[in-house]
Amino acid sequence: MRIVYTDNNATTKVADEVIEEMLPYFGELYGNPSSMHTFGDQVDKKVKQARQRVADFINADPEEIIFTSCGTESDNSAIYSAINAFPEKKHIITSNVEHPAVNNLYQHLQKTKGYEVTFIPVDKKGLLDLDLLYNSMSDNTAIISLMWANNETGVMFPIEEIAKIANEKGILFHTDAVQAAGKVPIDVKKAGVDMLSLSGHKIHAPKGIGVLYVKKGFKFAPFLIGGHQEKGRRGGTENTVSIIGLGKACELARENLTIMNTEVRELRDYLQTRLLEKIPGSSVNGDLALRLPNTLSIGLDAVEGESILLMLDREGICASSGSACTSGSLEPSHVLMAMKVPFKSAHGSIRFSLSHYNTKEEMDIIITALVPVIQKLRDMSPFWKDGKMV
Repeated sequence: MRIVYTDNNATTKVADEVIEEMLPYFGELYGNPSSMHTFGDQVDKKVKQARQRVADFINADPEEIIFTSCGTESDNSAIYSAINAFPEKKHIITSNVEHPAVNNLYQHLQKTKGYEVTFIPVDKKGLLDLDLLYNSMSDNTAIISLMWANNETGVMFPIEEIAKIANEKGILFHTDAVQAAGKVPIDVKKAGVDMLSLSGHKIHAPKGIGVLYVKKGFKFAPFLIGGHQEKGRRGGTENTVSIIGLGKACELARENLTIMNTEVRELRDYLQTRLLEKIPGSSVNGDLALRLPNTLSIGLDAVEGESILLMLDREGICASSGSACTSGSLEPSHVLMAMKVPFKSAHGSIRFSLSHYNTKEEMDIIITALVPVIQKLRDMSPFWKDGKMV
């Protein structure tokens, strides 16, 4: 069976060029880059090249790049470093649609460390209440952490504008750019952020490798304390092979940005238009303009997201659900709940997230499969009658 993969916001395939770059360092070039001998030094040179490639990808300096194990570690490292840098400040700010790597940590700090946390709400389009955000900033605020783009809806926050206000107030600003990387241009100097998180497996690098950008001049407090690796900012032997792969992936991502914002966007819009035309009681979740070019979150009335995904899976189509229909929970995702998406739509929301590997033929396969799936499910639903919600 042919697999149609449209779950790229969850993870991406490792690009062939990335695998090719990595292969020698699994075998004959296995030296430790921190070693003093020539055998290890040739690996260290490759790690330095990777660090430069990552820096070029976000317009940073190489010494501002810290390699981590994943986006979650990068997020946690940034937040813990900020509160350690300003132990007297007991207020922190985020939004109520963040990834659990940020949201759950903030809740943990609130419950166990006594921090006052402001969770900024979003409107029905997934956009931040900027007035509340700015009014929430104070001399007691240690850090603001906001995602560049939402993983479920693709909605983007005005990071550059927020960072400017935070900087004027002397508040550290961190952004989780895991979903934005490789889909929209990222320039940390222009954005004015103090710290930024990336994850390799979202941009066709391996899983288990991440990046934390730390602006030069910030006194960073290590999250993992050990050896001298990463200039003492992150202990532990370097994940050499994955670092090298990430460097190549960043280089490719820079080259593919134009494709992502033209060809991939056109595929997304084609899929969106056809589904809205062919399926009554369907709607897009999130702002239509301020959105990643590859992401479509669509709400489908009177059906369950989990049921849709299971039936699509039988057709070889990989997507994801806006509903957390796992572990016995039938509650919609916290993102859609925060957006006040009607339950009838949130419960039946699914997400398609594309990459430059997808084709128009695959979009047609999805359309052809999804339309009868929805009809079949609605025929069994007590909430759908005569072509409309009851």
